[in-house]
Amino acid sequence: MRKDPVKLRIGLLALGGVSLLAGLNAALVALGVWAPVNEPRMADIHGMVMTLGFMGTLISLERAQSLRQNWAYLAPAVIGAGALALVTGRLALGSLLLIQGTALFALVYVALWWRARVPLLVIQVASALMALLAAILWLFFAVNELIPLLASYLVLTIASERAELAALTIKNAPQILAVFTLPLALLPVATLVWPDAIRAFGLTIILLAIWLLRADIVRKMIFTSGLYRFNAAALGMGYIWLIVAGLTWIVNGKVAMGAVYDLTIHATFIGFGISMIMAHAPVIFPAVLSRPLPYHVALWPPLVGLHVGLAIRFAGYLAGSNPVWHAGAIVNVLSILAFVLSAAVLVITAKPTKATPALRG
Repeated sequence: MRKDPVKLRIGLLALGGVSLLAGLNAALVALGVWAPVNEPRMADIHGMVMTLGFMGTLISLERAQSLRQNWAYLAPAVIGAGALALVTGRLALGSLLLIQGTALFALVYVALWWRARVPLLVIQVASALMALLAAILWLFFAVNELIPLLASYLVLTIASERAELAALTIKNAPQILAVFTLPLALLPVATLVWPDAIRAFGLTIILLAIWLLRADIVRKMIFTSGLYRFNAAALGMGYIWLIVAGLTWIVNGKVAMGAVYDLTIHATFIGFGISMIMAHAPVIFPAVLSRPLPYHVALWPPLVGLHVGLAIRFAGYLAGSNPVWHAGAIVNVLSILAFVLSAAVLVITAKPTKATPALRG
């Protein structure tokens, strides 16, 4: 039996937290508003630091904890180190570390599948391969060309984990997700040579989001209270924003800049991705820290602020008002920071328990 490396996991979680702070700072730089570190080059690394640096570190850390093999913690460590290298201006080193880290991440999933031949783990291997491919292709393509790949990595990861957590309510999940996995793996690559493939990708995203919205615990738990209502609200809004992103891709095709581009990426990575992280925090934090994250009403304002800020942001696009657009984006940043702070306080002040049950459907 291997010694449980709690201190190592806390350090790796802190590394992910540094990536998050750097990514949010880069977002402010990209907006052209005040930022704690106002380095123009940071705007170019915002996407990779947030999606692979922060989200990749967090997800691979949780999966390493599931495997319980010391070597598996190399994945979040190398991914996090890659994000820090990018932040400090070492782009070549950061790119290579992200490639190595995501490759290790894929190997962690393979090891998990080898230990227990669960079909959903095959889909999670595919999701990690999307992250690895995005990291490799970043050597040759701009980030805006790789958004479908990064979106596929995030969507497949979260969809498979939702199916795993809500196994009692999501029937035939492995078979249904397998149908979605092939187009979600192939279409993002196709967009690099045939941009109109993004419309089929958008349709696939919409169909997957609708299925999850209907099959997941959202409709059942939204009328309950406490943690279950919070979880359902975060999940439901995430699925709705994913539908918005899919519709935007269908209507506008593949765009690489401007308001439509911003709408697509932030509906996906903030509206869906960050909302899903908020929903799963009561499961992820106890698994990583061996301490509970008890539910508290203080978790609601950051969740509401996240989605209200996103709505304000897009209202600003429609009105052609940069001040409104910037205000919504700043609300997004503050909401994410408020959630991290609230969760940290709740974890620190919580009484340790022998076991913290996962939230399931």
